[in-house]
Amino acid sequence: MTTDIGTWIAALLTLCILSFLYKDNPFYKFAEHLFVGVSAAYWACYYIYNILIPNLYNPLFVQGQLLYIIPLALGIMMIMKLFPQPAWMSRFPLAFIVGTYAGYNFITYLQTYAIDQVRATLVRFVALESWQEFFARPGAVTFLSAIALPVVVVGVITGLVYFFFSREHKGIFGGLAKTGVWFLMIAFGASFGYTVMARISLLIGRVYFLLHNWLHII
Repeated sequence: MTTDIGTWIAALLTLCILSFLYKDNPFYKFAEHLFVGVSAAYWACYYIYNILIPNLYNPLFVQGQLLYIIPLALGIMMIMKLFPQPAWMSRFPLAFIVGTYAGYNFITYLQTYAIDQVRATLVRFVALESWQEFFARPGAVTFLSAIALPVVVVGVITGLVYFFFSREHKGIFGGLAKTGVWFLMIAFGASFGYTVMARISLLIGRVYFLLHNWLHII
C-alpha cells in the first residue's frame, strides 16, 4: 500500500462516496458536503481573481474608468435577491443580463445550430456527395456513409413533423409523426447509453485508482 497521504485521503473519500451504493450514511454525507464546500470555495476564488478583479476592480478603482460604475451597481442590485425587502431590485440586472446574452449569442446560435445543421443535413444530401464517394471508392464504410445521410434526412423531417401540433396526427401525416417518434426514441436511447458509458468510464477510473495507486494490487 502507498504511504502518500494525499493518495490515502483521495482513496478514503472515494470509498465514502461509493458507500452510497449500499445506502445513505454519514460517511457519504461527509464526503458530499466536503466536495460541495471545496468546489464552492474554489469557484469563488476563481471568479474573484480571474473575473471580478481584472474586469471590474482594476478598471474602476485602479485605472479610474468611471463607466464601470454601471456593472458595479448592477452587481450590487443582483445581490439584493438575498434580502426580502429589496429583492425586487434584482429583476433589473437579471433582465439586462438575459437580454444582452440573448442578443449577443443570437447570431452565434443561429449560425451553429440552424444554418450549419441545415447545410450538413440537406445540402450534402442534395449534392449526393456520399454516393459519389461510394461509387469512386466502393466499400462497406463508404456504403454505410452513403445510406446514413438519407436516414438522417428522413429522421429530421419526420421528427419535425411530430412536433407540428397544428394538425391532427392522422393518415399519412400521422404515419410520418410516428416514424419521427421512433427516430426520437433511438436518439434519446443513444444519448442515454452514451451517458451510462461515460459514468461507467468514471467508475473504472476510480476503481483503477484504488487498486493501482492506493493498494498497488495491479
